[in-house]
Amino acid sequence: MKLSKIKEILPSLKNVEFQLENGNFVPEHFHVTEVGQITKNFIDCGGVIRTEKVVNFQLWNADDFEHRLKPIKLLHIINLSEEKLGIEDLEIEVEYQSQTIGKYDLEFNGNHFVLVNKTTACLAQDACGIPSEKQKKNLSELTSDSGNSCEPGSGCC
Repeated sequence: MKLSKIKEILPSLKNVEFQLENGNFVPEHFHVTEVGQITKNFIDCGGVIRTEKVVNFQLWNADDFEHRLKPIKLLHIINLSEEKLGIEDLEIEVEYQSQTIGKYDLEFNGNHFVLVNKTTACLAQDACGIPSEKQKKNLSELTSDSGNSCEPGSGCC
């Protein structure tokens, strides 16, 4: 989800709620401790130089059980970040800590925001020599070479 989309959604919400893909909700007393833009410059395993940019939200659970972030407040934080930091209209990545800090993509299901698990991938599969899909063969298609086979009772095993 891009930053412009969350800005479009927030005014229509009564509460800001985040749910993990497993169905668990981020506790209602979470804080958005950071809104920023992250630029990642790197070289992939094929030697290609790459740049990725995302808008980053960091969610944090505090001991402040009375705190509830309202949509208008989050919209204000986003607008202030755009104004002061020059944040671009990019895809949003959410950091949220469970066992460790996880990074999630963001979607909206019509009621609340969903933290979608991110996965790693090789960006240079053509350079790695890893086939894009494993070739499948039927067992009946495999033939044995009589010179390299071992028959039961033959003493070769």
